[in-house]
Amino acid sequence: MNSDPDVHLLSLIDRVAAQDEAALRQLYDATAAKLYGLALRVVGKPEWAEDCLQDTFLQVWRSAADYRASLSPPMAWLGMLVRSRSLDLLRRAQAQRQSQTDEIDDHMADTLAGDSPDPSDTTLASQQAWALHQCLGRLDHKQREVISLAYLRDLSHTELATQLSLPLGTVKTWIRRGLDQLRQCMARWH
Repeated sequence: MNSDPDVHLLSLIDRVAAQDEAALRQLYDATAAKLYGLALRVVGKPEWAEDCLQDTFLQVWRSAADYRASLSPPMAWLGMLVRSRSLDLLRRAQAQRQSQTDEIDDHMADTLAGDSPDPSDTTLASQQAWALHQCLGRLDHKQREVISLAYLRDLSHTELATQLSLPLGTVKTWIRRGLDQLRQCMARWH
């Protein structure tokens, strides 16, 4: 035996099946609050629940003629449609998140596994190289020469003193002072 609200909803669904837009609006007004609550419980986000509700009423518009009152009461049918739309949305969202996570994982694996330097590392290295070049240019010629030979040719202080025909103490002093000036100069570039 159908209750009075069911009779009213059945009448509206029959009119929607006949493509009566006013009936769809009335059906929406009569059921949207409960159906929204159901969707919200399933999906957990208000904007998603609204999307589910909209999808549900689009489906009602398209499939109202297929509804059989003998199989389920109107609210049970509408609730099943909302729940189905809500679960579909959750599956799509999960698949999208998984796809995005896979893309990020692939990108990270490529970046970490690749032999090429990270673009930010390359930029930082070129900025530091430029700054070092500028700072070396500020050293006097003797300091620049001993530091370059010491670090670029990997010569010891003794080897430098021999190659340049200078006393070992002089070479050590020039390197120490030159490095102090380079440290101060490079600190300004950071």
